[in-house]
Parts: sequence; C-alpha cells; structure tokens
Amino acid sequence: MNPTSLFTPDPLDRNRFPKDEWRLRETRHDASDLGRTETLFAVGNGYLGMRGNVEEGRDSHSHGTFINGFHETWPIRHAEEAYGFARVGQTIVNVPDAKIMRLYVDDEPLLLTVADLHSYERSLDFRDGVLSRDLVWQTPSGKRVQVRTRRMVSFAERHLAVMTYELTMLDADAPVVLSSQILNRQDGQDEYHVRAAAMGEGFDPRKSETLTARVLEPRSHWGSDGRYVMSYRAAASGMTLSVAADHAIETDNAYEELSLVEEDLAKHVYRVDAKRGQTVRITKVVTYHSSRGVPARELADRCRRTLDRVQATGVEQQFADQRAWLDDFWARSDVEVPGQPDLQQAIRWNLFQLAQATARAEGNGIAAKGLTGSGYSGHYFWDTEIYVLPFLTYTSPRIARNALRFRYTMLDAARRRAAELNQNGALFPWRTINGEEASAYYAAGTAQYHIDADIAHAVRQYVAATGDDDFLAREAVDILVETARMWADLGFWRGTNGDASFHIHGVTGPDEYTTVVNDNLFTNVMARANLRGAVEAVDRLAHEHPAEHAALVARLHLTQDELDEWAHAAERMHIPYDERLGIHPQDANFLEKELWDLANTDPAKRPLLLYYHPLVIYRFQVLKQADVVLALFLQGDQFTAEEKLADFDYYDPLTTGDSTLSGVVQSIVASEVGYQELALRYFTSALYVDLADLHHNTADGVHVASAGGVWSALACGFGGMRDHEGVVSLDPRLPEVWDGLTFRLTLRGTRVRVDVRHTELRLTVEEGDAADLVVRGEPVKVTAGDPVVLPLAPAPRLIGTPTVRDIEGTRRADGTLMTASVPDHPTVLTPPPVTHD
Repeated sequence: MNPTSLFTPDPLDRNRFPKDEWRLRETRHDASDLGRTETLFAVGNGYLGMRGNVEEGRDSHSHGTFINGFHETWPIRHAEEAYGFARVGQTIVNVPDAKIMRLYVDDEPLLLTVADLHSYERSLDFRDGVLSRDLVWQTPSGKRVQVRTRRMVSFAERHLAVMTYELTMLDADAPVVLSSQILNRQDGQDEYHVRAAAMGEGFDPRKSETLTARVLEPRSHWGSDGRYVMSYRAAASGMTLSVAADHAIETDNAYEELSLVEEDLAKHVYRVDAKRGQTVRITKVVTYHSSRGVPARELADRCRRTLDRVQATGVEQQFADQRAWLDDFWARSDVEVPGQPDLQQAIRWNLFQLAQATARAEGNGIAAKGLTGSGYSGHYFWDTEIYVLPFLTYTSPRIARNALRFRYTMLDAARRRAAELNQNGALFPWRTINGEEASAYYAAGTAQYHIDADIAHAVRQYVAATGDDDFLAREAVDILVETARMWADLGFWRGTNGDASFHIHGVTGPDEYTTVVNDNLFTNVMARANLRGAVEAVDRLAHEHPAEHAALVARLHLTQDELDEWAHAAERMHIPYDERLGIHPQDANFLEKELWDLANTDPAKRPLLLYYHPLVIYRFQVLKQADVVLALFLQGDQFTAEEKLADFDYYDPLTTGDSTLSGVVQSIVASEVGYQELALRYFTSALYVDLADLHHNTADGVHVASAGGVWSALACGFGGMRDHEGVVSLDPRLPEVWDGLTFRLTLRGTRVRVDVRHTELRLTVEEGDAADLVVRGEPVKVTAGDPVVLPLAPAPRLIGTPTVRDIEGTRRADGTLMTASVPDHPTVLTPPPVTHD
C-alpha cells in the first residue's frame, strides 16, 4: 500500500473547518456531504447517541438517535443452510428522534440548504461536550433572524440530553412558530424526503441491514404541560424503551402553546409574536431509558424521575456538570503535540469520540461505530479489546473494567456457541449485540477464533496495569480458563513425543482477505499467550488468594491436568517460520500464492472486497489489514528486532489498508523498526480517516477502533510504550518534524505524564504516589514531587519504503519464483442487447 495516496498533509478545507485545538468548527453549511458532517458533529455518551442532524430536521442525509444495545432481531436467511450457521441477526434500532425543533418565520420554514445565510458557524467543543450553532438567516421577505442552538448528551447523567433553541428578530417583528417534536422515525413517516432512505447506494457489507416490518410497538403515550412520555416494545427482541421530554420557554414576547401526542409523534408548538430585539429561548430536556425486559411503564416512571431531577437542579447545572466531567477526562487522557495545531485538533477529536463511545456504556459493549451511525448494525467486534481497551486501561480504567465485565456477562452464551461448534470451553461471537453470533459469513466471521485470545489479552493487560485482583479472582479468571479450554480442544499435536508441536487449523486471522487457513501466525501467537496467561492467573490465585482459587476450582471443575496440558501446548505451539525468506508466513500456505500488485491496481477498485469476488482475493498474497504485523506489536517480546524488520518489509507492501484497523498498527511497527517518515504518514492517514472521509463511509458512523488506534499510535508508536507481562517500558520514536509529544499513563492508580523531546524524556507523577517503568532497557522509578529526566539518543532511522518489487522474484522453498500481478481481465465482454419482434 502507498499511504501517501490516502491523505495530503492537511486534508481538511481550512476555510470551512478552521484550525482550532479544542473545537471542530464549521463556518459554511454544505449540503453535499451531510452524511459526513452528521457523523463528525454527533454527540453521545456511550449509552445515548445523537447524529449531528440539523435541528430543523429536513436537511439530512440519515437521521439517527441510538441507544447502546437497543436492538431488533430478525432471522438470517442463508442461501444454503448448514449446521452451526448464525441464525438470528441483530440490528441497532433508530429510536424516536427528539432532536427536532422546526422554525417558521412569517410561515416560512428555515431550511439550511436554500436559506439566505448571512453568517453561519457550527462547533463541537471538546472541553464542554456541547454542539453549538450560530447563524443569521434573512427570510424571503428580508427580515434577519439570529438563531443559536445548543445540544448536549450528558456524561454526568447517563440518560439525559439537553437542547436549547434561541432566536432573535434583528430588525423587524414577525410571527414565529417553533415546533418541538419527538418522532418515531424507525416506523413513523417523516413529512420530508430523506435522501439516504431513497437512494440506491449499492452493495456494501459495512452498512446496516434495513428492517422492513414494524419494529417499535407502541405501549403508551402521554402529554401534559409541556411534558411528553412515549413508550415502546421492540417486536422481535422484546426490548423496551421510553422517551420523555420537558419544554420551557423564556421570552418577553406574547406567545401561546399547542400540543399533540400520538403513538409515533409528539409535538409541542410555540406561536410567538416576536418583537425586534427580544429573544425567544426554548429549552428541551430529553431522557431515554431502555431495558431487555423491564415493562415499558416502569421505564416511563424512570423517565419522569430523571426529568424531575433536572427540574430541581436546573439546566445550567447540567452544562456545568458536563464541563467538570470533561475536565477530569482531559486531565487523564489528553495527548499533546506542540506546534501542530491541525494535528492537535484531529487528535482531540478522535479522543473525544472515544469518550462518546465508551463513557456510559455500562452494561453494554462498545460498538464499532459507537452511537454515531448504524454502520455494522451497531455490533461489537474484537475492535474493542485490541484497539479501544488499551486507551481505556491506561487512562480510564473504571470504564475499561465495565467493558470487560460486559464480556464476562456473555460467557454463558460463548459456552453455548463453543458447544455448537463442537468445542470445549467458550467461543465468543465474532459480531454481536446480545451475545449470540450474528455473522452470516462464517469464513470471515465465525472462523476468526482469535477473538477469544484478543479478549484474554485485554483482560490480562487490564489486570496487570491496574492490579485489580478482585476482578481477576471473581470474573476475569473465568474468561481466561474457558478460552484456554477452547484452544486446548481446538488445537492438536503433530510429530513424535520428543519433537511434537501444537497446531491450530481451520481459522481466519485478522486479515479478512485470507480465510479458513491452517496455523495462522497471529492466532497461534495470541493463543499461546492466552494459554500461558490462564495458567499464570490460576497459579497466582493459588498462591496469593487461596480462597478464591478454591472457589474457582469448584466453580469450573478445573484440574491440574488441564493446567499442565495448557502449559505444554503453549510451550510447543507451532509458530510458522520460513528459513529461506527469513520471515514468518501469515499461515501454513500463504507463501504458495502469487503476489497482488497493489501499486498497479486501479485506485477506483478499492476497497477490493467491493470489486472482486472473495475467491479471487483469497488466491493472492494480499491483506485487508495488518495480521503478522499486529502480532509483532501485541506480542512484541516474542520476536527479535531482526524478525520484526523482515516481517514488516515483507507484509507492508501487500497490505491494502482497506480496513481502518490497519494504518495505526502499521504506523506503530514502522516506528519501531525505523521507518519514521512512513510511520508518520500511516498515522496521519489514520488520524483523518473520518474527518476527511478517507474510506468514503464516514456517513455510516465514526470508526471507533481507528480512533482508539490513534491513541496507541501516539503512545505506543511515537511514545514507544509497551506492556509485556505487566512490565511497562518506553522507547520513544519522536518524528523529526515534531517538537515533542506528551501523553499520560495511569498505572496501578498513579498517573504519570510522559514528555518526549528529541534529546530527553521527562516522567512526572501528576496523581498518586509512584510508578515503575523501564526506559530503553533500564528500570526507572518515578515518585510524586520528583520528576525524572533522562537523555535520549537518536532512534534508528530507515530511509525509503518497502515495496512489492523487493519481494517479486524471490524463490520459495520449492524453488519457484513469486510473481506480482493484478487479476483484472483486459476486456469485459458484454452480451448483445436482447431485441424483441
């Protein structure tokens, strides 16, 4: 892959999106990319998410309000059935939309796409978590109207959203109507055409399924004195939901109020005789409550209690609490790159998206798109554990614990899934919302057994970084034991007793362009760590927490023979290696294929999965995303420096980057092996994946895993942070064009600020007592009030970029030459048109 093709040094239109280190600002409304901006300006808190649709409702690409985990189920229809295929699909539901606040002046509606706007600015502030808009509209009759809006989904109050709508007639009086609404868009009919629902957008497996039957069955609706409560039950999943809103008006103008409430629509309408210079301010407080089985009427009561509490404390207190929450978040989580305002803005936008996707996800997972869109149907993947959990573990460990506890609650379903696939232990679903496998394409879904090892990796990383032995003893160890059982049962032995090795066949690694293979290197390396980690965790409990160990043995019927088997399988795990090429083959047969010449592939045919049949892709050495290279990062202590460089040189030119999960990993390992310029290019492309819509699907929602990877690329790539077996080390690789890098790590309750400069590294305890680290091989202890400053010698630097031409012509072990090509037919033959007499 040529990463330079993915971005320019600053891919944003800075006239429209000015540089601002703490805000994403838009100074011109543009209807041509509404889907993108609706995602970029979405607000959420991990439980509730609202796309950045305009308040007036009509000018939208796709309306969206989502609740984490609130989904509908539907039967998966396979063209050809087989035992063990996923049976029940799960799709996130677009819950009733409470964002709508329509404005009419002189009976003319404000429609941004055609409005005469004298000024316009919209901004998402990362410090106060508020989406604001300020515009001046000149109506067709020549009257100027100033409109100011605010929208916030609260981090402090999980179920709360607050909106304000202010208008001021600047130079003339006018009759004004403000219609605040709650609309069940999932089933009800909007009075306006919505482009995304009407346009055929072509095949794209990354999009959500469309539900055609009635989803939200009304249970009750009620309204009085500006308060509205609407309740529903999902038809198939049985989940329940209530939404409620309070309204208040502040103005010196004369006005009247009207109301309407039906099953799928609630309206509160203000008719105002607006006088010049007299502001009208509408405040709308909204709450959502959902459940897997609580009756809808009880959820309605919860909504009322939430609204009552806000009435008692006041709306402005909610904005103040939001700012306080984010002040604490940034104190723990901020990453600073001085002298790079464009990058700084993008970095903070990505980190803010992580907060919006995770902060209040309590009891649910972290969806691939967060709550900013319906892409990937709102499903949870391995993205969470490998790309998002590291950020949470080292900056917000309480949130990380919640995410891992969610996986623990899925353990029984994972046991059932393992049994369905004739395995012992537990097999976590590849994609899911409710714990059941929802991947209809098993080759690139269910076959990715490595998800078990990914979850185990995140569990061990969290426990080591936090010292949370309580979580380990009561819940996490069960995950480690049951996943180890699965690997021990899935794998098998080959060879004589003295030279036997342990193999794993019929799996798919992270690279979804190579499926159902034998001895995938990533899977084997991660499974080895899983087996070892389970043995170590059980032994630790036996020595340090004997009562908890006894409970574990009784609970899971664990035997010493099992532990011995796991240790032996880990010790003898087969790790593919090709002596002739000096690299680790991605799997047992990967090197038998020919090379895909990405450099000469038509850029218009990317991503490959949208233009080539899977069988065509599977026949080539070509990667959707980093596979072996990801193993080099996650299990870096298992490879030598020479092996890492050789593997990176081989696989980098074969990696398309068609997955947004890839660039951050390639950046990290490129940085480690010495390709500093290449590392920065990969990082920048990942940084702007959504902001610049580099994969042309930002409209479907934020790529949350890529946002998490941005933090890893900064801390682990340029900061050189690694955590192997609980030993946190630093070996910085600061880009030459940067002046410095600052990030924070929370280790066992102590927050350490890491300041990297070209010639020195400074470690400072910001909160807590002390922390132990290793800096370039030397142990360092940093204590409160006593910063440590260490000199840094220049890191290794390699010039150039690995290319497929460096591989082409290489001889395999059997003596055959590798060749590179693109599987395109030179001409496309089309049949003549059919004519009728």
